[in-house]
Amino acid sequence: MAADYRFMARALRLARKGLYTTHPNPRVGCVLVREGKLVGEGYHRRAGEPHAEPNALRAAGTEARGATVYVTLEPCAHQGRTPACTEALIEAGVHRVVAAMEDPNPLVAGAGFERLRQAGIEVEQGVLQVQAEALNPGFIKRMRLGRPYVRCKLALSLDGRTALANGESQWITGSAARLDVQRLRARSDAIVTGIGTVLADDPSMNVRLDGGAFSETVREAGLRQPQRVVLDPRLRMPASAKMIGLAGDTLVVGLTDGPNRRSLEAAGAKVMLLPGEDGRIDLSALLDQLGRSQINEVLVESGPTLAGAFLAAGLVDELVIYAAPHIMGDGARGLFRMPSLARMQDRIGLEIVDLRMLGKDIRITARPLPE
Repeated sequence: MAADYRFMARALRLARKGLYTTHPNPRVGCVLVREGKLVGEGYHRRAGEPHAEPNALRAAGTEARGATVYVTLEPCAHQGRTPACTEALIEAGVHRVVAAMEDPNPLVAGAGFERLRQAGIEVEQGVLQVQAEALNPGFIKRMRLGRPYVRCKLALSLDGRTALANGESQWITGSAARLDVQRLRARSDAIVTGIGTVLADDPSMNVRLDGGAFSETVREAGLRQPQRVVLDPRLRMPASAKMIGLAGDTLVVGLTDGPNRRSLEAAGAKVMLLPGEDGRIDLSALLDQLGRSQINEVLVESGPTLAGAFLAAGLVDELVIYAAPHIMGDGARGLFRMPSLARMQDRIGLEIVDLRMLGKDIRITARPLPE
C-alpha cells in the first residue's frame, strides 16, 4: 500500500536522527499509525537507552492498541541492556508490524518476527529495505562478517594529486567539502591513519564543531568522538602527539613492543600489537579486532601508502573522493601508492553511486566492483 511506503519513509527519517549517536547499535526509527493517523513516533538515540519501539509506544499511549507499527529494523526478541521490543509491542496490543528489514544480529534474525506472529500480530517486511540497509552498512556488515564497513576518504586536484611534492596539502578542497568530512567523521566509530601522517602533520583526527546547523545537530544529540587508530609498526608515535590529548580514545597499533610504549600509555593512549609481514600490520587482522570491539564504521584518512594498501587488499567498501577544480602538476603526490599493473584487466573497477557538488568541489562516492 502507498501508505506503508509513506509511513516507512517517515520512520527512516526518524532513524537518521541517531546517525551520530547509536554506536554500537543500529539506527532505528518507528512510527505508530491508527486509522490512517500518526499517533506516536520515536527513534533510538543511543546505546543503553530505550529502542525506537518503546519510545514510539510511550508517545502513542493508549492509542497504540490496534495500531500499525512501521519500524526500520526487525524488533528485538531478546533481553539486552533494554527489554525485548517484541514484548512491549505485544503488551501494547498493536495489530500489525511492518518492518523494512530483518535484523542481521544472530540473536534476533527472524526471531522477533516469529514471536510477533505467535502472539497473533500480522507481520510484513521488505518495505524500503534498500534504504534501511543503506542507513546501517556498518552494523549489517559487522553482524554478518564480523568486520566494520570501511570508507576511504580522499581529497585531490583534477589531475589526481593529493599534496605537493613537499607534502603541503592544506587546503586542497573548500570549506563545504571540509564540513562534509566532519559529517563523515561524526558518523564513524573509528578513524584510521598511518604513522607517516602523524609524524608529518600531527593531526587531530577528531570531529570539530565550528557552528552552523550540523554543529547544532551533533551537540543536541550528544557528540561522541570516534576512536582514533594509528598504524605504527615500530611504535614511533610521540607521546606529545596532539590527538592523544583530545577527547576520545587514541589507539596505537604496532607490530612489536618497544620502549616508547610506556610513555604512550602514560600520556593516555592505548597500545595494541597485531601480526604482520615485511614491517606492515595485517589490515585484515586489524579489521577483525575492530569488529570484536564493536566498531561498525571505519573512516580511513591517510596518505597514499595506507590508502593503497587497503584498496589493494580488497578491504575498502566505499571511496569518498573530493575533487577540487585546480591542477597541482606532475611533481605532486598521487592518490594511491600501489603495485604497477601490467594488464588493463587488472584494474580495480568502481561503481559510482553518488555524484554531487559541494561548493566548488565535486564529491564522488564509489564502491569497488566485485571481482
